[in-house]
This record gives sequence, C-alpha cells and structure tokens, in this order.
Amino acid sequence: MTETIHIVVVDDHPMLREGVAITLAAETDFEVVGVGGSADEAIDLADEFLPELMLLDISMPGGGINAVTAISQRYPVIKCILLTVSENEQDVLDAMKVGAKGYVLKGVSGSSLINIIRRVQQGEAYVTPSLAAVLLREWCEGDEKKSAFEVLTKREKQILENVATGRSNKEIAKKLFLSEKTIKHYMTNILQKLQVRNRVEAALLFHKQAK
Repeated sequence: MTETIHIVVVDDHPMLREGVAITLAAETDFEVVGVGGSADEAIDLADEFLPELMLLDISMPGGGINAVTAISQRYPVIKCILLTVSENEQDVLDAMKVGAKGYVLKGVSGSSLINIIRRVQQGEAYVTPSLAAVLLREWCEGDEKKSAFEVLTKREKQILENVATGRSNKEIAKKLFLSEKTIKHYMTNILQKLQVRNRVEAALLFHKQAK
C-alpha cells in the first residue's frame, strides 16, 4: 500500500494556491491537509499538521525564505519546496542554504510538479535545471571566487572528503559511526548544494577546491 504524502500549500494568490491544491489532491497518494497565504500561516500549519511536505511561495507576506528557515529549524523532517516566479540566483542560494529541498518555477506543468514532489519525498533535492546551471557558474567562476564549499556543513565536508578518497557510502558510514541511510541522505544534500549530478563530479570539485 502506498503511503500518503500530506502536503500544505502556502501562496498569497488564492487562485494559484487553489489550483495547485486541486491538482495535487487528485493524486491518490497525496492529501492536501492545509492551505495558507503568509509565512506566519505556513509556520502555524506546520505546527498543526506536521506534513511530510510544504509548497511555499518565496514572495508571500513574511517571505518564503523566512518561513523555510523557521520550519526547517523546528521540524527538520518537513521537506520544503519553494514554488516561485523568481529566477534570482541569490534567492535560490538563500533557499537551499536555509534548508529548502526544492526550488521550482511556477511555469512548471502539473505533472512535472507531481513528479518533483515524489522525488523530493524520496530524499532527492531539486532545482529548476536552468537555475542550477547558473548557480554552479556563479559559485565556481564568480568574480569573488566564492567557494561552493562554504554552503556545506562541517559534517557534509567530512563526508565529501571521504568520497573524494574513493570510499563507498558503506565504508564512510562505518568510519563515521553512522548508518548507510544517513550517509545517503547527506550525499543528496551535498550534490544539491554543489549543483553536481553525481559523487564523481563532487569529488572532482573537491580536488579542484583543495588545490
């Protein structure tokens, strides 16, 4: 039996919010348990329902970034996806830094959004491809030469260093006294933050940074 994914949709545009909610509710494994229109309402809905996933607008009253920050700190188990019209690279950077698991432009089709939600719920992270490419360029080739590794936590850097030496997830888990599942979760975050497709590219980026 497929487990139900409980979802909250928060956007200050009622028509869009209702349209997204109706689209998602039509899926047999989705249940929209609440809707709202502001950051404060998003936090209240997280408190009330503790959903598996929340879709948030970045420009709603109170700010989507602020909502994700608060929700991620209080309920790390909730996966937050920003559904927005903003193609601003800094917005994407800020969103992923504070714990968002997805950044999706509102032009996305209903079927694509449904697929993205399922992928995120399974542990993946998602950024609209056109923005992901820009972010990698900004991080690695910007005028200030800002290191992409600044966005990694101490634990993520530790895991990536082990990946760069060729260790498998199982070997890293044993060395760090963590479960293999936990390492896989960390790797998903690392790949998303560095905007690379796989652990090989992450390792190459690590060696480039270490030079």
